[in-house]
Amino acid sequence: MTNTMLAGRLNVATLDFQVTEVPVPDPGPGEVRVRIEAAGVCLSDVHLIDGTLKPLFLKGDTVTLGHETAGVVDTLGEGVTGWEPGQRVLLMAGETRDGVVYTRGVDYDGGWAEYAVAAADTLLAIPDSLPFEQAAILPDAVSTPYAAVVTTGDARPGRPAGVWGVGGLGAHAVQILRTIGAAPIVAVDPLEHARTRALEFGADVAVDAADPDAVRQIRTVTGGVGLDVAFDLAGVPAVREQAVGCLAPKGRLVLVGLTDKPLTISEGTAFSYFQQQIRGHYGSEPEHLAELLALVRWQRMEFSKSVSGVLPLADAPKAVERLINHEGDPIRLILKP
Repeated sequence: MTNTMLAGRLNVATLDFQVTEVPVPDPGPGEVRVRIEAAGVCLSDVHLIDGTLKPLFLKGDTVTLGHETAGVVDTLGEGVTGWEPGQRVLLMAGETRDGVVYTRGVDYDGGWAEYAVAAADTLLAIPDSLPFEQAAILPDAVSTPYAAVVTTGDARPGRPAGVWGVGGLGAHAVQILRTIGAAPIVAVDPLEHARTRALEFGADVAVDAADPDAVRQIRTVTGGVGLDVAFDLAGVPAVREQAVGCLAPKGRLVLVGLTDKPLTISEGTAFSYFQQQIRGHYGSEPEHLAELLALVRWQRMEFSKSVSGVLPLADAPKAVERLINHEGDPIRLILKP
């Protein structure tokens, strides 16, 4: 192999992003080098490029983007056991060092490259039946809403659940809620095509968030009781206000979408009287990825509808533009070296 490779590199100081030649990384002790087969393009990557998201622990100014990554084990670092070259793997979206969580493609080099290095314990084997393009999106695009649904939100079979914002993460939240048996599932989005997609992914009802009658419609669907749990995937203050108004007594609002805007509750007395809750959510844990892989392996879930397009790694800037402009309304675009 040559000693250089293509990588999508961002200078976080100047916000200059380009696909360029860099040295192929060597795995250190306890690390594995992976030949990348597929890497997802996430809105978080866009926010890094436009400067609205800043790395907390990056050493230096430049990083290879990409936290959704799958590939093949290439080379083992010193002391690594349990892995062999040629194994198909996905890379977790981060790793913990001295009690601090570092995010791949943000705080250290990610998967928009021909090769990436990962700590051996941040790899998970993937079945031969799972295409790399689908495996790559499991960290974050699927595992974040999965963890929000099954852990933070504690969604239950036969209980009503709502999803605000049916983009890349929201569509998977709907799919996951369907898998665990939540009922009814109400999807809320101002965009008609997003509402149509929500129904395709398993929602029972899709409501226009901009409809002045939206809250009444949602409460009617639940027999007047309200939602047991609501998920904000949009990160919009108005969404949170609307969702709180749809909660049942002891209902939970889970904040998955990120925003730096204040969180307000207009009817504070009612919120306390009905013992409702607001819960913050971020990312997922390794066990959530393991559970998702088991669901895929046993054909309880599949994600072919989630791959909206595959582009060469060299076209990473085009993929970013497509995501910014919502061209084709992608759930996930994939970069392939």
